[in-house]
Amino acid sequence: MTKARWLKWLCLAMAYACMAIGIYHVVLGVASVPGAESAGATVDSRERFYNAIFFGFGLSWLWVARRSPIPANLVRALTAVFLLGGIGRVLSLAVHGMPHWFQIPLTVLELGLPPVYFWLASADERAAAARTGLSDADATAARTP
Repeated sequence: MTKARWLKWLCLAMAYACMAIGIYHVVLGVASVPGAESAGATVDSRERFYNAIFFGFGLSWLWVARRSPIPANLVRALTAVFLLGGIGRVLSLAVHGMPHWFQIPLTVLELGLPPVYFWLASADERAAAARTGLSDADATAARTP
């Protein structure tokens, strides 16, 4: 599989995962968070609100994945937001200690996947430029209004 196909697949996987996770947490609220069963109405409200935004984050990934070529600058921006979430988990770990065990694999994904997305970000633009015979800079300039 080419780098461009990997990028498309990973963008779609991120989109659908974020959308599913977001809806799951909006519907179940705090009951969807391992180890947070005793949280009250305020935390439940915040959980549902933030996960509606997470669903929107997934929609953003879906929108990017359906563009042709997939815009590298948007992949990098969404990836930076995702990475910031992983950094937030590390800060929480440093301040409050170990969370529920399930949060550790999530942290690994949130810190481990961004380098892959950053590496692949321009793959589809490069493939499109190669198909048209334009340089990367010329292909980017041709798409810029």
